[in-house]
Amino acid sequence: MKYFKQNFKAMLYNLLVLFSLYEGVFGHQAFAKVRVIDGDTIKLEGKLVRLSGIDAPEKSQICLNEIKKTYPCGRVATDQLVRLLFKFKPNIVKCDYTGLDRYGRLIGNCSIGEIFINSWMVKNGWAMAYVRYSDRFIGEELQAKLEKRGMWTGRFIEPWKWRKGVRLNLEDKPLAEGCLIKGNISSRGEKIYHLPSGQHYHETKISKFKGEKWFCSEYEAKTAGWRKSKK
Repeated sequence: MKYFKQNFKAMLYNLLVLFSLYEGVFGHQAFAKVRVIDGDTIKLEGKLVRLSGIDAPEKSQICLNEIKKTYPCGRVATDQLVRLLFKFKPNIVKCDYTGLDRYGRLIGNCSIGEIFINSWMVKNGWAMAYVRYSDRFIGEELQAKLEKRGMWTGRFIEPWKWRKGVRLNLEDKPLAEGCLIKGNISSRGEKIYHLPSGQHYHETKISKFKGEKWFCSEYEAKTAGWRKSKK
């Protein structure tokens, strides 16, 4: 009988431990100080938390603003989340977890003060509703789009497409009729201009993002620091 009681107590203790672990991971999470990783990922008490139902631009992602100029929207989205969280002193975040993603990150619905962080990021145009996994924030996305908030002031690639290699078309056009010389920058950073008669002219693309240009004359290209293509 004594042996049975000892084993029963041990079993009960193990069940309580497992229940506590389950509650800590997939149940209600206590308040914790936060560190921002990017626009949809934070770190609480050493654990990475992916904000549920939203997808923010990648840190390296580039978007176009309202005047068609490029800007680092991924970094801006991250900064916007930092500003939101650090307006509160102390910057304590509370999350409810729903599971783990394929990278082992906790999936959470998180708030600070009275603000639901997931919703706030979409409503202000710095994240999109991640409809592949949830349609919870479609209304917030529509509001941000109609009011041209955040990324919606210009053009951008959906973050899930960016991760697959899709990019904005930033190819420039000739400045004027007759300005057909292409000022290309090689992978080694060398500035080379190509004449329409050149061997590689038609396959050469000009990108404003890389700092490449069209020129109206060889003199203009050389003066700007470009050298003539050897072919």
